[in-house]
Amino acid sequence: MARTKLTVGRVTAFTSHGKGQAFLWDDAAPNLALRVTASGSKAFIFQTEYAGKTLRLTIGAPESWSIPEARAEARRLQTLVDKGADPRAEKAATIAQAQADREAAAVVRARESVTVGEAWAVYLEARRPKWSPRSYLNHTRMAAPGGEQRQRGAGKTVAAPLAALLPLRLSELNADVLAAWLDREAAERPTAAASAFRLVRGFIRWAGEHPEYRALIAPDAYRSKAVSEAVPPSKAKEGDCLQREQLPLWFKAVRELANPVHAAYLQTAILTGARREELAGMRWEDVDFRWGSIAIADKVEGARVIPLTPYVSRLLAALPRRNEWVFSSPTAADGRLKEPRTGHERALAAAGLPHLSIHGLRRSFGTLAEWVEMPAGVVAQIQGHKPSATAEKHYRRRPLDLLRMWHTRAEAWMLEQAGIEQPSANEEPGALRVVHSR
Repeated sequence: MARTKLTVGRVTAFTSHGKGQAFLWDDAAPNLALRVTASGSKAFIFQTEYAGKTLRLTIGAPESWSIPEARAEARRLQTLVDKGADPRAEKAATIAQAQADREAAAVVRARESVTVGEAWAVYLEARRPKWSPRSYLNHTRMAAPGGEQRQRGAGKTVAAPLAALLPLRLSELNADVLAAWLDREAAERPTAAASAFRLVRGFIRWAGEHPEYRALIAPDAYRSKAVSEAVPPSKAKEGDCLQREQLPLWFKAVRELANPVHAAYLQTAILTGARREELAGMRWEDVDFRWGSIAIADKVEGARVIPLTPYVSRLLAALPRRNEWVFSSPTAADGRLKEPRTGHERALAAAGLPHLSIHGLRRSFGTLAEWVEMPAGVVAQIQGHKPSATAEKHYRRRPLDLLRMWHTRAEAWMLEQAGIEQPSANEEPGALRVVHSR
């Protein structure tokens, strides 16, 4: 095996002379050679004996490795062999590690490119079993992209407040971005902006608790002073509460609705102060006509029991029992009332009353109950408000009979204002008589 001192000139000039491959062995590093193929491809190689067999490894091309670097690598590889190690295993491990590093870097790049919209979709599906249908629908509506033909009126829908955040990378959702977004939205639609911010706040909290998103988001972005100052104050819509003098018109129009389920739902809403979905999701098994109580699926406490007052009892007893739902619907896929707002809007229009939301009926109960001087704690317990004082929270859980006394008094007062006689105990269900109007 002829050897010569490798130089740049010799490496450049060396050819295979028509052979499949030829080797130019170095005299400075006995295990180093330049290999050239018939096609002219050149590479430094290392060759030695290992475990009784010839071992050959490619070091690299002359364009990437200088001659001193190739000699140093050949000596290093021989040192491994002298210690009993297989250089091929080291090379395979190095290649595997490099591949793993590339894959890890690709994962990081992919994670960093996750958009708010992609994470938002995962969030909605993860939380959907925990939410009411109404809450899930509210989340989807707040992120609607717009551009669809309006179901009512001409033109197309506009993008909802959250739509502007969805194209952003999750890592870009910081305090500055949130504050700027709130400033823009609050200038056009402050109430919707405040509501959308509450949804974003819940989303950020959720993302901060999940490993796949935790490193990509600032979990305290919504806490900054700039953000809190940009959130518009939440205010009830002016007039979103029935006044005492409006009760006769409201009850008359609601009771004249063609759909008895809508009529019963709306009257039950104002006379119990329950939340929209609490009533819509009420089953017959939740209503105890014998002992006069209703079990409510409370979103705060999980469950609460309120009195079944005489008038509400008559309303519910008169409803058709089509299925498990108290407020049923033969056209709905799941058999229960979905949208009481349509019937309510017709009644308001017929009565000539200003707009009043379904939640406004809940607000009306709490406001009108003050006319009979119902204690605030009683109102809170009936409506399912979270106790605000230590005594209320830890010590005062009033029995149903005490709630019934106040609740029945409030119902009787509202019916009196509306010109409706409250049914007596010996009347048949549905025997409700108008005695006067105001």
